[in-house]
Amino acid sequence: MVAKSDLKLIKSLHQKKYRIRHGLFLAEGVKLVEELLASRLEPFRVYSTDAGEGDSLLPISEGELGKVSTLTQPNKMLGVFRIPQPEAPRFTGWTLALDALRDPGNLGTVIRLCDWFGIGDLLCSPDTVDCYNPKVLQATMGSIARVRIHYLPLAATLEGCGLPVFGASMEGADVRRVTLPASGVLVMGSESHGLSSELRGLLSETLAIPAYGKAESLNVATAAAVLLHEIRRSDPGAIQR
Repeated sequence: MVAKSDLKLIKSLHQKKYRIRHGLFLAEGVKLVEELLASRLEPFRVYSTDAGEGDSLLPISEGELGKVSTLTQPNKMLGVFRIPQPEAPRFTGWTLALDALRDPGNLGTVIRLCDWFGIGDLLCSPDTVDCYNPKVLQATMGSIARVRIHYLPLAATLEGCGLPVFGASMEGADVRRVTLPASGVLVMGSESHGLSSELRGLLSETLAIPAYGKAESLNVATAAAVLLHEIRRSDPGAIQR
C-alpha cells in the first residue's frame, strides 16, 4: 500500500505550480517510464502494479493507480522524476524555438519531431505550455528524454545566439527555393497569433510552405515537420546532438 502522503504528492504533480514547488514531474505508462529510466533524467520514485518482492520498483495497487493517474485507462507503471536543472542551450547545427505555443499535444509532437530530425535543443518562450504537463509527456512518446528543452526569453536569447534566425510565416519565401545554411534557428509561432512583432524584427528571413489546396493554415506541429524536413534535406549531414 502506498502512503497517503505519497499519493497526495503524486496527485499534486498534475498541476504546474506543484511541479515547480517540488521540482518533480509525473510520467505514466510502461513505455514512457522505461524510456525515462534509461535516460539522463533522475528518478525519484517508480511504482508498478507488477512490482514483486526484491524489485527496485515500488508496488502500487490498480485502485491506488486509478486515484492518482491522469489517464482514462491507467497503464501499470507510474514514475516520479526530478526536473533537471536549467542549462544553457547549445547553438550548434539547427535549433528550434517556439513562441507562445499553448496546446500540450502540439508541444509533445514538436518534441518528438526534434528527436526524429536530430534537433538537440528546443527553446520555448516562458508562456509556452509546460513540457512536464502530463499531456505533453504522453505526446512525446519518450522523446523528451533525448531533447534538451529550455524556457527563456526568446528575443534576448536569439539576439545574442550568433546564428541566422528564420521564422515560419504564410507570407514568407517558399522554403523549397531558399538556400538554408548548415546552422540556424527556426522559430515557430503560436497556433492562433503567429510570431510576435518583437521576434519578427530579429528574423533573417521568413519561410513559407506552399499550399496546393484551400485549407486556411497548417497545424503548428505539421508545419514544423515539413520545415525540419526541408532543413535536413538541404544538408542531411548536419545532424547535431
